Amino acid sequence: MKNAVKTHQAPSPVGPYSQAIIVGDMVFCSGQIGTVPATGKLAADSIATETRQVMDNLKAIMLEAGCNLNNIVKTTIFVTNLSEFKTVNEIYGSYFSGAPPARSTVEVSKLPMGARVEIEAIAVRK
Repeated sequence: MKNAVKTHQAPSPVGPYSQAIIVGDMVFCSGQIGTVPATGKLAADSIATETRQVMDNLKAIMLEAGCNLNNIVKTTIFVTNLSEFKTVNEIYGSYFSGAPPARSTVEVSKLPMGARVEIEAIAVRK
């Protein structure tokens, strides 16, 4: 009934969680930060680089789950500095064709590994 998604094309979990869980046609993707899968280090030279890596990580997980970014119906974006959101928003938007997902954005005080952006997603595989 509940299947874990695991791909080496996205960062491995660093705790007791799965990259994503599939239940029926729903995919629940854990929050992704801009960790480079090959190195395990944050792609942190700029908020733009981090955001691109986050989206690439989400894309890899969605592909492993049998769908793509356009199957995403809801995201939550966490940023440590809302003044950088314009950059995050532009890059995020470039990864979707057609109607973008519903979305919430929240400013938080800290994210794992000193990341500046984290995005979680829910998708439907149809």
